[in-house]
Amino acid sequence: MIKTMSFAERQQDCPQCGAALVIRNGSHGAFLGCSAYPGCDYIRPLKAYADGHIVKVLDGQICPECGATLVLRQGRYGMFVGCGNYPECDHTEMIDRPDETTLTCPQCRKGRLLQRKSRYGKTFHSCERYPECQFTLNYRPVAGVCEYCHYPLLIEKKTAQGVKRCCASKLCGKPVMVSEKHQDE
Repeated sequence: MIKTMSFAERQQDCPQCGAALVIRNGSHGAFLGCSAYPGCDYIRPLKAYADGHIVKVLDGQICPECGATLVLRQGRYGMFVGCGNYPECDHTEMIDRPDETTLTCPQCRKGRLLQRKSRYGKTFHSCERYPECQFTLNYRPVAGVCEYCHYPLLIEKKTAQGVKRCCASKLCGKPVMVSEKHQDE
């Protein structure tokens, strides 16, 4: 026979003062707080797992820094691979590596453009030398030169009339005529 516990039986006591813990709501969501507040300021998150909890142990994969087993973790911005000895070892690896392009950054002319994802899941392109160079694009970059301002990069925009190539310069932004040899790429 399975006995279910009532709320009174599940009620927990504050480890600091011994008063009952109650569910409270704050700007970051619900949490357990001491009923003797403001005299006692004990709080505890209601979430079963904090950010960075282990989803799966990756047997056979070893951390290059400390030699421990790597684990798959769920973090604030999605899944990632990290060392099982965290916080002693803070080695992490990305699951999805950004797509590298062969295009040179038109702003610093030293770095290459990388495809990245924002914390909201939107794809954008930026210079690999961030934060020294803060060049970003919200559209797919394409090799080419603007025929109006001679900016060394074009972007591909999807419009109702189809895909158009435009100048990547925010000051220009004019559509560029695509020659026959560029359409085959």
